[in-house]
Amino acid sequence: MAEKTKEMMESWSFLDTVESNFRPLVVIELAKGTKEETIEWFTNRIVDKKANGGAQLLIKPLVTENGVENIYLVGASHLRLLLGAEAVGLVKECTDNSMRTFTYSSRKTFKHFADDNHNFLTMAECQYIIKHELENLRAKNEKMIPGYPQAKLYPGKSIVRRLLTSGVLVQIFPLHDREELKKLSHSWYGRVKVGYQPLDDIRCYFGETIALYFGFLEYFTFALIPMAVIGIPYYMFAWEDYDKYVMFATFNLLWSTVILEVWKRICAILTYRWGTLLMKRQFEEPRPGFHGVLGINPVTGREEPVYSSIKRQLRIYLVSLPFVCLCLYFSLYVMMIYFDLEQWALDYHKENESNFSNLMLFVPSIIYAIVIEIMNRIYRYAAEFLTSWENHRLESSYQNHLILKVLVFNFLNCFASLFYIAFVLFDMKLLRQSLATLLITSQILNQFAESLLPYWLQKRYNRKMKKRMCSKKTDADLSLAEQVNMEKEMGTYLGTFDDYLELFLQFGYVSLFSCVYPLAAVFAVLNNITEIYSDALKMCRVYKRPFAEPTANIGVWQLAFETMSVISVVTNCVLIGMSPEVDALFPDSKMDLVLTVAFVEHLLLAIKFIMAFVIPDKPRDIQMKLAKLEFESLEALKQQSIIKTGFLLHLKAQYTSVEKQQGLTFEKFERFCVQRKLVGVKEHVSL
Repeated sequence: MAEKTKEMMESWSFLDTVESNFRPLVVIELAKGTKEETIEWFTNRIVDKKANGGAQLLIKPLVTENGVENIYLVGASHLRLLLGAEAVGLVKECTDNSMRTFTYSSRKTFKHFADDNHNFLTMAECQYIIKHELENLRAKNEKMIPGYPQAKLYPGKSIVRRLLTSGVLVQIFPLHDREELKKLSHSWYGRVKVGYQPLDDIRCYFGETIALYFGFLEYFTFALIPMAVIGIPYYMFAWEDYDKYVMFATFNLLWSTVILEVWKRICAILTYRWGTLLMKRQFEEPRPGFHGVLGINPVTGREEPVYSSIKRQLRIYLVSLPFVCLCLYFSLYVMMIYFDLEQWALDYHKENESNFSNLMLFVPSIIYAIVIEIMNRIYRYAAEFLTSWENHRLESSYQNHLILKVLVFNFLNCFASLFYIAFVLFDMKLLRQSLATLLITSQILNQFAESLLPYWLQKRYNRKMKKRMCSKKTDADLSLAEQVNMEKEMGTYLGTFDDYLELFLQFGYVSLFSCVYPLAAVFAVLNNITEIYSDALKMCRVYKRPFAEPTANIGVWQLAFETMSVISVVTNCVLIGMSPEVDALFPDSKMDLVLTVAFVEHLLLAIKFIMAFVIPDKPRDIQMKLAKLEFESLEALKQQSIIKTGFLLHLKAQYTSVEKQQGLTFEKFERFCVQRKLVGVKEHVSL
């Protein structure tokens, strides 16, 4: 144990900050006109040793024909990356096929490890380690950023976050590996094929969060196929035959439960294989936008901003909540305007029956679908501003409040008109028409706004850049400068939030009113097939490469999908209960009809929850592997406790009256022995 600690400390101590084979991994862009003293101080902190509070990374300026710009390339030595992998808690596969947290001292026990194998860590993992080290650069005794007295610092403050908020640091982004990207693009979307996505390759290049999204998108698409296959013959027969739709709706409700539970198992398999299922959750630092009066964190003991939770709650309940309610009211007001347009189109069709009047029947729904998308996007910006203004300390808290605001509004904005048509107007024909129009129009708009338009704009910019750079290209180094200059102008990928939101709304269209429009699953499958290719194109060609973010599941979106499936049970049961055929079964008492529908709905919910309980979230083999690792961890802790007890007993034996007379307390003597690594102590511990 002591030898391993000694080896670790020596590795950090002798780690060199200069490496002949410099491999640029991350780009740092500073604002134009940044003062020299600021640049010198920041770069020195990046290359300085860990013992001095630095990141101990490699950095060099990007040199072009115009000279040195305010763009810097960051890399790290192989040894530094291995030590960083231990610091962030990466989990890798061992030679015995088990997954364990990587430690530098036990590096020889990991599969594919060799001192000269620089591919042991993926490029995405290396960039994640560098990002982690840069974000953990903290102020020591500095009171301000050198050259910018208005940018205050205090001990423990993240330097990178302060540089970003003060405008000195423009952006930090990871570089693409053009050769690997070319291979991935070819196997991913380069050719149209029927098959699975290369999820392991996506994970190695973009990280677990993005790979898990594409895994869920692929799984959800395959899960929709049975619904689509069954829905086609239902669509071919008479719409008003509700007896058939009872079976279809029941199948839909069971299907929605099974696919979500099976996804948990698939997610566990993927994340175990990738190592993120075992990663320990790190202590969350304050988010970059968090501000407040300087105080002491009672947990860490460090100085950091402190903000009253009462003030935050007042902002949430007195400002944010009324604003959200006002937006919901406005959404309902727009919905009523839509119904006025529907009535106008219907009256026009009755007066002028023609092909044109038939087309006019769809115009209000198309306009309303476009308005819904516009309102969703505007509200998203407002929700982000409000959530940021609420001043949440943690990023997880910020994300939870933002997701709640956005989901509530999007759910009402997209589905309120359908609920109104179904349960107020009782117009099943209009419900089918509106559902089909909203679904198809939203899919077309999303494909255009999220993929086609950004791709066209980026391709246009790349052509201009290549023309300008080709005339100046003189040596091989300029290709790197060209790559950096092209990538820094690319759009920034803002995460998987919008992608999951799109799938969530699609799941609502398919499941909420399945007994009315069974063809919804067919359109969802067709959309998702194109979505896979367009999103892949977007990740590889349109946006800057995002930093990898380890994750063990799809987070709060799993709960959102499960909530939607519960709501779908209620809506489908009520829709079936409203049908003339079911209503005719209870001619004497409507109360019997209500009670019967309520009983069936509760029965289906009970079946749903029983199935969710019976189907394990993790496969049996993974449960056994996790239990084995937990047992081994407990045994290791016991051994450490025994060693520590022996260590303290030996120290007490060496703590003689001489040390007492010199005024040396036992605590100081213990620290002295640990620092000096007394030979007698080490021999005792090794025994």
